[in-house]
Amino acid sequence: MPIITLTSDWGLRDHYLASVKGKILANIQEVNIIDISHQISPFNIEHAAFVIKNCYQDFPEGSIHIIGVNTEESDKDSHVVLYHHNQYFIGTDNGIFSMIFTDQPEKIVELTIPQDTDFFTFSARDRFVKAAVHLANGNPIEELGNPLKNIQTKMLFKPTVEEMLIKGMVIHIDGYENLITNITKDLFDKVGNGKKFAIQLRGVQIRSIAQSYLDVPTGETVAVFASNGHLEIAINQGNAGSLLGIAINDAIRIEFEK
Repeated sequence: MPIITLTSDWGLRDHYLASVKGKILANIQEVNIIDISHQISPFNIEHAAFVIKNCYQDFPEGSIHIIGVNTEESDKDSHVVLYHHNQYFIGTDNGIFSMIFTDQPEKIVELTIPQDTDFFTFSARDRFVKAAVHLANGNPIEELGNPLKNIQTKMLFKPTVEEMLIKGMVIHIDGYENLITNITKDLFDKVGNGKKFAIQLRGVQIRSIAQSYLDVPTGETVAVFASNGHLEIAINQGNAGSLLGIAINDAIRIEFEK
């Protein structure tokens, strides 16, 4: 049974999600539709990329991912379908795919199939679903349009490293208000090499990495490496974002002893 996932900023109060699902079901009798998230911040492709990047590899080979964030096509931002890591991704080439993948997709096709309506404000339903149905029925990606060599790139901020110092930033705040940073365990281990350290952000200082949130008492601040390998700052059974007054793009520093 084919798997089609949906990621969008539509929310749940309007008809958009139901309309897309209905369109899929009207064209495929047996299909597994998976909602990744429909609570992406409006028009926020960085948020969408973070969510998809951290879950798509858990899906089976052949899965088809529809991305319904900033879907309007322009001369600069074309509709595309990608094949990468044995999965398909359908969306707008506005830089989002360069933030999901660390390497070049194996196949990139610019969609040339016509929309199902004369309206151009709901591409996820009127064009992306059509492409997804084509792929779910076992048809080649090449029949959907013209091949492209590259995708648009949008650079994410990377941590900077000075002597015994890592400067990073908060890149995501999850539903628990845990603060996820762009500092990875690999970078931490490489720079620190087992030395003592201090993590600093907005007046908070942490001098150890815990294995779980419960390693500190309730209400205490804790640093852990999350399942995606990124450094995360949390409060055990609390909301770090609001309680610490920290937002996305706020700075974080790790200083190692010489």
